[in-house]
Amino acid sequence: MDLDERKVKILKAIIHNYLETGEPVGSRTISKLEGVNLSSATIRNEMADLEELGYIIQPHTSAGRIPSDKGYRFYVDDMMRQRESNVSKREARLSIKEAELDNVRESLDEQVDKVEELLQNVAKVLATTTNYATMVSTPKVKGNKLKFIQLSSLEPNKILAVLVMEGNLIRNKVIKISEGISQENLLKLNILFNTTLTGLTLEEMNLSLISKLESQVKEHAGIVKEVLDAIVETINKADSLKIYTSGATNIFKYPELSDSDKASELIYALEEKNDLSNLVLDQGELVDNDDPKNTGIQVYIGDETPVESMKDCSVVTATYELSDGLKGTIGIIGPKRMDYEKVVENLQNIRSQLDNVFKKS
Repeated sequence: MDLDERKVKILKAIIHNYLETGEPVGSRTISKLEGVNLSSATIRNEMADLEELGYIIQPHTSAGRIPSDKGYRFYVDDMMRQRESNVSKREARLSIKEAELDNVRESLDEQVDKVEELLQNVAKVLATTTNYATMVSTPKVKGNKLKFIQLSSLEPNKILAVLVMEGNLIRNKVIKISEGISQENLLKLNILFNTTLTGLTLEEMNLSLISKLESQVKEHAGIVKEVLDAIVETINKADSLKIYTSGATNIFKYPELSDSDKASELIYALEEKNDLSNLVLDQGELVDNDDPKNTGIQVYIGDETPVESMKDCSVVTATYELSDGLKGTIGIIGPKRMDYEKVVENLQNIRSQLDNVFKKS
């Protein structure tokens, strides 16, 4: 049964009121709202129908009604449809304060080589702005390519290798070598590695290529092998998933999540982060979907969430892109009565900032 206009108006009124107050909403409260123009008796009848249809529930006898997961889903889907039909209007509005966006933009512009530090800052900005818990994953791509390598002498038997991968991901590695090497030969190694390995994935650095490198610098074949081993190890680590979180204590601001057991499970999930990878993987599948209507925004409500400890929450995720194929996930975790419109706007704005900055870098 499709909801008629009156039922939709009452359902939205219940949801809006509950989002603001966190208290069950009665017919008398709805009747006093501007633009409703319905008697309490009519509203009670419509609320009874909405309850029977599963869009609202009565938490206890004599209480008002609160939205069910189905009601939230209707509200979110309707909101997303309206946002898509008003793209220009949506892009003109900013929920994050302009000053905060400027700070993020300036930070990104100045420290583009410190991607992970910036992602931690993004998590903090979103947690402060939304008053919810947040998560940001590092970009992950199968077959990350080496962009540049710089070898520098630290001590007679130590070399610092600075590796730059796609998306300006940087890894430093101190390599112990079994023999000393002159600055002249170290320069030759730098040239050799950059001309041979730049643009290659880990899979493309095969045995024949490694043998070729070792044969070109026979007098330092041992060092070549040690450096190559370090490169392989470092790229492997760079391709592993890291997740940064912020604002975990914000959940105590919402009574429905501050129950000791629920809160401890949720905070544990945010701190340990192991289960959060399910959100990243789920978001990755969404982004890989070729559906032209795919906005890159995913809203999970209650049981839809792939993380068990977040079944009493809503989670909104989005994808940011550093370069072609190098993508990460941003997520906001809060109560089911979260301000979905503000959350979606904040995610779109932050994602746009990250996309623009890194595509220019």
